[in-house]
Amino acid sequence: MSKYMTDLNLSFFLILLMVYVTACEQPNQAVVHKNTPLQSNSTSDSKIVIGFSMDTLEEERWIRDRDLFKAAVERLGAEVRVMAANGNDAMQIIQAETLINEGVDVLVVVPHNAEATAAIVHKAHLEGIKVISYDRLIKNADLDLYVSFDNEQVGELQAKAITQFVPKGRYVYIGGADTDNNAHLFRKGVYNVLQPLIAKGDITVVYDQWTKNWLPMNAYENMKNSLQANHYKIDAVIAANDATAESAIIALSESGLSGILPVAGQDAELAAVQRIVKGTQTMTVYKPINLLAETAAKLAVKMAKGEDVGADRFVNNGKIQVPSVLLSPIAVDQTNLDETIIKDGFHSWEDVYQGQLKE
Repeated sequence: MSKYMTDLNLSFFLILLMVYVTACEQPNQAVVHKNTPLQSNSTSDSKIVIGFSMDTLEEERWIRDRDLFKAAVERLGAEVRVMAANGNDAMQIIQAETLINEGVDVLVVVPHNAEATAAIVHKAHLEGIKVISYDRLIKNADLDLYVSFDNEQVGELQAKAITQFVPKGRYVYIGGADTDNNAHLFRKGVYNVLQPLIAKGDITVVYDQWTKNWLPMNAYENMKNSLQANHYKIDAVIAANDATAESAIIALSESGLSGILPVAGQDAELAAVQRIVKGTQTMTVYKPINLLAETAAKLAVKMAKGEDVGADRFVNNGKIQVPSVLLSPIAVDQTNLDETIIKDGFHSWEDVYQGQLKE
């Protein structure tokens, strides 16, 4: 073989080697996390994708949140991928992993279990994806943002309303799911108001129990147990949401006490507002979830773009002080239904009053 051919072969080999090395380096260059200052997953010519991992879609409240959030994100020119686990912790983690693997820009999570969903935050961060906790706080995780209502204030509004009706008496508290951080905040708010009255001897809480998984049947059993344990001698009921309030009212109705004892709920579900009109539920707490959904959507898109979300408060989740945006809830009863829930279009006059004439 001539020296010319040997040199040509060597040059060809070197060119192939350079191509091979360059090709091997490309994946390593692409391993920059999506949401680090170095790189964003969203470019000027690609649509931002927001993952929405939801606890459940088995309640009216959460169907409304999904629809409002999706519409708000789409108005901002982004896309939403929604998955709901319907109360299954393992399923929620699997679904969140699916969204992470699909390469969403930001993951928004409504946690079923405040502790278990910390794993979702960890997995998302490994891929450079930031996580927003929606309405319910994820505990013990390096959470990026928490967007919710002031849930302690929700409980305070409930207790203030009921103590106006029953300043002295025997109270029952039907809590939410022990695994839901919001349930703890609601309860804390209630006791912020009740505790001074308990200390004075004006109020006695004769029954206080969590409702496992927020299931209405469990709330019903709690209410039945509270009535039986106290020989049906109770004066007021505060329930952690409207679904648990409905179950409590069913048990009260079976005992001939529906419409006699004041009952508080929260979420402003249509059935609850109809009960307020009928007089079987005293009040609810209206959380304008259109405002929550729109706020969360705007902040998720901002975060995907690497912009400052402007969180002005911090909530301790057991690991860090989480940057938070907390909105104000509104107490609603028969006196202000029209100027709150109906005026906002949250429910229509026809649906609320069901053809009944206002007194």
